[in-house]
Amino acid sequence: MKLDFNKYKNIYFIGIGGVSMSGLAEILYIKGLNVSGSDMKESDATKKLVSSGITVHIGHSAKNITDDINLVVYTAAIKSSNPEIIAAKEKGILTVERAVLLGNIMDWYEKSIAVAGTHGKTTTSSMISEIMIAAKKDPTITIGGNLSTIGGNIKIGKSEYFVAEACEYHDSFLKFYPFTAVILNVEAEHLDYFKDITNIRTSFHKFALNVPECGYVIIKSTDPGKSTITANLKCNVITFGMDGSNSMWYPLNISMDDSGRVSFDACFCGMPKLHVNLKVPGKHNILNALAACAAATTVGVSPEKIAEGLENYTGVDRRFQYKGTFNGITVVDDYAHHPTEVRATLAAAKNVRHNTIWCLFQPHTYSRAKTLLADFGKAFKDADKVLLADIYAAREKDTGIISSKDVAEEICKNGTDALYLGDFESIKQYVLDNAKPGDLVITMGAGDIYKVGDMLLTK
Repeated sequence: MKLDFNKYKNIYFIGIGGVSMSGLAEILYIKGLNVSGSDMKESDATKKLVSSGITVHIGHSAKNITDDINLVVYTAAIKSSNPEIIAAKEKGILTVERAVLLGNIMDWYEKSIAVAGTHGKTTTSSMISEIMIAAKKDPTITIGGNLSTIGGNIKIGKSEYFVAEACEYHDSFLKFYPFTAVILNVEAEHLDYFKDITNIRTSFHKFALNVPECGYVIIKSTDPGKSTITANLKCNVITFGMDGSNSMWYPLNISMDDSGRVSFDACFCGMPKLHVNLKVPGKHNILNALAACAAATTVGVSPEKIAEGLENYTGVDRRFQYKGTFNGITVVDDYAHHPTEVRATLAAAKNVRHNTIWCLFQPHTYSRAKTLLADFGKAFKDADKVLLADIYAAREKDTGIISSKDVAEEICKNGTDALYLGDFESIKQYVLDNAKPGDLVITMGAGDIYKVGDMLLTK
């Protein structure tokens, strides 16, 4: 759907405080459109929007949909029973999902880079953003986390370059037609929407088909769905991976310091192109950095500027983010909520100086906990102690089929010490009573488990 912004000048966002929605609202507002919206609660994001001049209503109400509004934007989480959606449709106002709007904005930029994949989207898009800034490309950026270099999750540039995340949930990314599409990995996820992994790979294939013939698809060489995803593509395909025998971009001479930070030579088709010094821990970030190298190269960034940008990247909020120390105990927060992400984060933690690794885990959604229960059971082997909070429901309702107690039992079956405690206060107190100086505490999950870390640091 192509939107004529000469026609749609008064735009209303339902859920305007969301990470992506707030960024899109800011882009349109700076472009001179009239922007307003609502959210269920006040947040730093809504306060920032209000301070810039955007009207934000707290709470959803039909009366917020005034007659002058001619376009309403909503997220996949907004149900058809939402009073603002109902009011908009009763008034005959066009309503579009967030991805439709982002796809239209992306079309304004000739050199757009969209980062997709089950894991690593925010980290990789942030790395690409740092590279583009180092290269003075003045990109427009919208990512899924707060990057200190741009003071948030959004940057408005004046060039042809655009960097964005592309989420597969509800097939949102099929609304995008990027010049460069990065596909980091494709695994079983969002099984409350997708039927199975075959269905997911088919969706990623459709996304890849959206890339123009002159554009690029960048994909991990060893992804089991690679042949399906890249079948019959007319655009250029670039692979990355850990092995130079089957990858165009690959690493050599890997080394790691005592904080788990990695250095390596990034090679392309048999030739070393640049030396990478990462300031973030974890071997999984080698693949993220290689994907960023490949993406930046497709839009003309030099190896020197790629190296500079990657070295400038110090992390993004909620991605192995150092929060502070108490009683000689280090607190880190991470967004990991899928078994693969959990394994990668704990593997990174293993290489950071520590005594005991405490993982305070909050499963995210009942459907994910149920469908991936066996995988969760095997994902915590690098933790010494795992404390489970109740499942963060997000968009779902508790049907009583699965609980965090089940997850704890599955982890114990696989040989890792796990304990279900449920509420945050109990978890905080257990850590205070049992953790020792030199230990590492990781709050982990896509919900609000980070609050336990804050509680420990402000006890």
